[in-house]
Amino acid sequence: MAKRAKKRRAWTSGEVRDLKSMAKRKTPASRIAKKLKRTEGATRQKAFSIGLSLDSRS
Repeated sequence: MAKRAKKRRAWTSGEVRDLKSMAKRKTPASRIAKKLKRTEGATRQKAFSIGLSLDSRS
């Protein structure tokens, strides 16, 4: 049985707004990803592309 190809979802303005607000509150990237229903890698990549820091230190 073949694997189904995953489709990329574009980031909505609401998701970007949530990402920015959670990053400002120093929410861990894994928790942000779970809330946005995205992978941690996709979340970190988007944050990097818009110039946000998702610092992994505690």
